[in-house]
Amino acid sequence: MAASQSLTAAGHPNDVDRKRIERALQARQRYLYVRPSVVPAQGGYRIESPCCSRNVDREGGVIDVALIQFSQGYWRLYRKDHAQGTWEPHGAFGRLGDLLDLLNVDADRQFWQ
Repeated sequence: MAASQSLTAAGHPNDVDRKRIERALQARQRYLYVRPSVVPAQGGYRIESPCCSRNVDREGGVIDVALIQFSQGYWRLYRKDHAQGTWEPHGAFGRLGDLLDLLNVDADRQFWQ
């Protein structure tokens, strides 16, 4: 396999990690009655979901929940500041599983709003 092919296969976004994220989200503690989507984003994955609380979108439309990017050996998690329309850094993790554990619990409702 050529070096460029192996780099592409391990790059982000990719289907293997996207599926890992989708499976992990089934264990979330918030928004249990909606089906979130994991979509490719620059350098990673964006999680979006219908807004069942209607705190962000009164019509219950699809909102951004989190942005996950892999950079320099770390998984970086961002939350959406819906009022400003910007992504705010939340943390960096050595393992994707640790990031997903935090996202699924979301005790302070910073992601699943």
